[in-house]
Amino acid sequence: QVQLVESGGGLVQPGGSLRVSCAASGQFFNINDMAWYRQAPGKERELVAAITRYSTTTYADSVKGRFTISRDNGKNAVDLQMNSLKPEDTAVYYCNAAVVINRYNSDKVYWGQGTQVTVSS
Repeated sequence: QVQLVESGGGLVQPGGSLRVSCAASGQFFNINDMAWYRQAPGKERELVAAITRYSTTTYADSVKGRFTISRDNGKNAVDLQMNSLKPEDTAVYYCNAAVVINRYNSDKVYWGQGTQVTVSS
């Protein structure tokens, strides 16, 4: 069974920085795209940033220039470095990964349990 475990959320003041991390565990062949989503209270879950296996990245307009997504294929991990944080960045952040279980199957999307990020003075 594949598991995604997130860490690194917390409380930070506006203008501050925070890094959230996610690592995949279990038995699988490899991981294609990885991404971070977030969901604020009363809002739909939205894509924050995504990264392909070959490190091509995409970002939501609201975080461009402030957030950086990166991955370590050897560790099956993806990080999100968040700088110049704003109160509107407050949300539960979810890790997402398209995991290939074996070379005979297409990938399947897995989600982490979420980690709370709160930006407040």
